[in-house]
Amino acid sequence: MSSPVSAITPVAGPVTLRRVTRSEWTKFRSLRSTWWSIAITVVAAIGVGVLVSATAAGDHAASTVPVTVAGRSQLGGLISQLTVGALAVLFISGEYGTGMIRSSMIAVPRRLPVLWAKMGVFVAVVLPVTLVSSLAAYGLGQVAWRAHGRPAVALTDPGVARVVFGAALCILLTGLCALAIGALVRNTAGGITTMVGLYFVLPIVAGMMPQRIAELSRFLPSNASGAVWNASLSPVSMTPTDGIVLLCGYTVVLCAAAAWRLRRGDV
Repeated sequence: MSSPVSAITPVAGPVTLRRVTRSEWTKFRSLRSTWWSIAITVVAAIGVGVLVSATAAGDHAASTVPVTVAGRSQLGGLISQLTVGALAVLFISGEYGTGMIRSSMIAVPRRLPVLWAKMGVFVAVVLPVTLVSSLAAYGLGQVAWRAHGRPAVALTDPGVARVVFGAALCILLTGLCALAIGALVRNTAGGITTMVGLYFVLPIVAGMMPQRIAELSRFLPSNASGAVWNASLSPVSMTPTDGIVLLCGYTVVLCAAAAWRLRRGDV
């Protein structure tokens, strides 16, 4: 006489931030857009930086002030902000588009660990990429600059390290702002449009307005980041310290708003 076979159902472990982060990492690396965006970010940051540095080196009227020379090598960061921002929006809005977000929220009922895990994964991947890209753009830009007989600019020169590392940090913060925008808008096209409008279109439009209105553009996130690494799009800039403080403020406010919407709103 055979004994009945009892079905054993495996019991899942507790939901921890570590496990949620591992899940989000799996999602992030499985997206083809992730690696395309990272590749474009690196190529744009280095390629544009070297091209601008080489062009300026051939212009005898170009400034040789170290912080200005370093700033030219980081101009590719303007494109990197766009690609990193688009990647950040896709990372979270894509789940709303496919409906996968419902499964994520069922697995993680507290919801907020999903957002923190996405941010953690994003920072862990993007920060090394932006740092390497900024340093490579600076180093190769110096090769092009010195090839025309121009004086070398060292990282230890006044303001140079701030420009190089500040560019990497500002691109990362732009991505975190875009990720928060994606969580708020919950639509890929809408999130990318909002990010592009806030960072690229609004500063140009504000510059066409009367002076009193144009001066307000100094408080836009694009101008705040530009003040850190000498790539301001506003006619009225601010100090690098004020710029990084303001940009961090934008990041905190947007991430807090995204957390509140995720916690309180429907999915």
